[in-house]
Amino acid sequence: MKKVEAIIKPFKLEEVKGALSKVGVQGITVSEVKGFGRQKGHKELYRGAEYMVEFLPKVKLEIVVQDAVLEAVVKAIVDTASTGRIGDGKIFILPVEEAIRIRTGETGESVLS
Repeated sequence: MKKVEAIIKPFKLEEVKGALSKVGVQGITVSEVKGFGRQKGHKELYRGAEYMVEFLPKVKLEIVVQDAVLEAVVKAIVDTASTGRIGDGKIFILPVEEAIRIRTGETGESVLS
C-alpha cells in the first residue's frame, strides 16, 4: 500500500476528485492548507497599500491506495491538476506499513474498499 499526498490549487479539487473516482478511489482526506514553493507568494493591493502574501492557499489530498492502482491515481492527479503554470503543486508517495479499520478491527488492504 502507498499513501499519496498531493498539494494542488483549490479550484482544481472537484476536477481531481472526479478523475480519482473514475480510477476507483473510494476515499480521500482533504485539508485546506497554506504554503509556498518557488513562487514565494505574491503581492496584493488593499485600500491602496501593497502587501506581500507569502503563504498561498492550497488543498492537500491524502489517499491510501493499493500498489496496483498507484500509477493510475498519480496520472489522474497530474493530468487534472496541471494548469501549466507555476504553483500547480506537488505529489508525494509514501509507503504504508499497515491499515486498520477501527469499527471492525480488519487489517491490510481490505480496509481500502
